[in-house]
Amino acid sequence: MSSFLTPTHADLLTDRLVLRSWATAEIDAVLRGVRLCHWAEDFPAEGDQVVAGLFAEHPEWLGEYGHRQVLERDSGPVVGSVGLFWPPADGRLEIGYGIVASRRGLGYAAEATRRLTAFALAAPEVHTVYADVASSNPPSVRVLEKAGFHLAGSEAELLRFRATKTDLARR
Repeated sequence: MSSFLTPTHADLLTDRLVLRSWATAEIDAVLRGVRLCHWAEDFPAEGDQVVAGLFAEHPEWLGEYGHRQVLERDSGPVVGSVGLFWPPADGRLEIGYGIVASRRGLGYAAEATRRLTAFALAAPEVHTVYADVASSNPPSVRVLEKAGFHLAGSEAELLRFRATKTDLARR
């Protein structure tokens, strides 16, 4: 196992994944368009590039409850990212996720989303984690349903899903 893959105390683990905070060197590499050897061949995706570009404006997104890279636990490559848009507003916190095309359909997005949501809901100031998804994006809807979220409302073409401690306890 490489030193990059060796879990640290700050990592969040699932059966198949490691959720690791972004390192400054990784953010810099994404912004400069440089490929790192521990990334899947199609990482970073467009969403990862957008989020990396926003870290300077939102340094709190890199804190304990912020954004994380998603690594395959057994083989090690970074295959996506999942993140909380910290800080919470009135106890509610938004989550976002993305897995590279080469690893979609394996359940990684739901697995990472479920783990980061449980972590967020353990914070005393958070009672709800939510995500807004376009109704034209059924794969993302399935990710949220598999992660324990339920439809809380809709507006135009946007669906709002949410999860609470009670929702996750039912799973």
